[in-house]
Amino acid sequence: MGVTGSGKSTIGAILSDRLGWPFLDGDDFHPAENVAKMANGTALTDEDRRPWLLRLSRELSSHLDDGHSCLLACSALRANYRSLLVGERSSEIRFIHLEGSEELIGSRLQDRVHRYMPASLLQSQFDTLEKPAEALTVDIDSPPEKIADRIVKELCLHG
Repeated sequence: MGVTGSGKSTIGAILSDRLGWPFLDGDDFHPAENVAKMANGTALTDEDRRPWLLRLSRELSSHLDDGHSCLLACSALRANYRSLLVGERSSEIRFIHLEGSEELIGSRLQDRVHRYMPASLLQSQFDTLEKPAEALTVDIDSPPEKIADRIVKELCLHG
């Protein structure tokens, strides 16, 4: 979890390769209305996010119901968003917060082309962010492979 440009998709893909777990990118599950709003530079509201978060929650539950671990890249910026994602499964789901300064992430976004999320929405994401107490927080000032190493080590995973 983390703001746009924090490396969620990149780190998720690396972890998926290492652990052999399916990787779900929350960006792929946004309804067309949300994508259009963000592409026009408009931040999503809680009402916009709710159906998307509930859809992601169902995806997570489906994997867990089948007895499989999976990885989900999702901003999950507020505590209530995270609650919607986990539902009744809080003991089965771990959050990893990819954290970096506005300056670092802003500089990364200058070099990134995203299919709908403009760099202009970064400030709104930082404004919305409620840092999670329940997450493993990882600073993103290292190369992605090193960040993935730390996550695997901290969560005692084998990869």
